Amino acid sequence: MKFTKMHGCGNDYIYFDCTKEPLANPAKLAVCLSDRHFGVGGDGIILIKPSEKADFYMEMYNADGSQGKMCGNGIRCVAKYVYDAGLTDKTCITVDTLSGVKTLELFVENGKVKQVTVAMGRPSFAPADIPALAEEALLQSPVTLCGKTYEMTALSVGNPHVVIRVEDVASFPVEQVGPVLEHHPMFPEQVNAEFVQVLDRTRVCMRVWERGSGETWACGTGACATAVACYKNGWTDSEVTVVLRGGELKIRYDEKEDAIFMTGPAETVFTGEIEETVR
Repeated sequence: MKFTKMHGCGNDYIYFDCTKEPLANPAKLAVCLSDRHFGVGGDGIILIKPSEKADFYMEMYNADGSQGKMCGNGIRCVAKYVYDAGLTDKTCITVDTLSGVKTLELFVENGKVKQVTVAMGRPSFAPADIPALAEEALLQSPVTLCGKTYEMTALSVGNPHVVIRVEDVASFPVEQVGPVLEHHPMFPEQVNAEFVQVLDRTRVCMRVWERGSGETWACGTGACATAVACYKNGWTDSEVTVVLRGGELKIRYDEKEDAIFMTGPAETVFTGEIEETVR
């Protein structure tokens, strides 16, 4: 089995071209290959498949084998993969996901994709869309985690997120608070947790605890959720740079269209082959 290791701002996945042949047992394979000591190492695996509704279909699995709906960093790498590998020559493509069809604009330099802008769709604060067990939108709502009360903003950008503002994100105990929030009973399908320090009106610093993967170096949908939450709460402008552990993403929220646009890099790390016994 041939694979390609790629990352967007340090959010790394193992990619398989399944446009011609399917891949057996992807959930089991994700657990095996994501292990950074005994496998390839990554935040999960992503399969690139044909689609009847779009140019391609993206199917993703987290490091624990659970299936994810969408990944902002992952989908940018899908765009780079299909263009660089010659699966398409278009610089504007559509990719179907469990969160719907996304449109991507590819920026090419010397025949290779360097940056990608993704139209991420509309955010929703409706509890039923997250889902969250609440009667009204959770905007700066109190939540007690590890004996301390925080104010959280919950929303969906195709998958569930909770954004919490903190004073110093670098020293914040993400590894303790993150899993408690991920499995909070208010969120029956678990939730991704973003801890955010507002630097100024156009720049924020974020760390993320992703459901099914733990703390990762970046999360594209998390950066989008963070940007929208910061804007709705009056902390930032509608266009911000989100500083992550693995790099920076540009997020623009068009309030008139109620649409989010994310721009960021996509990188190929290496390619390789996996023995059948790994399955």
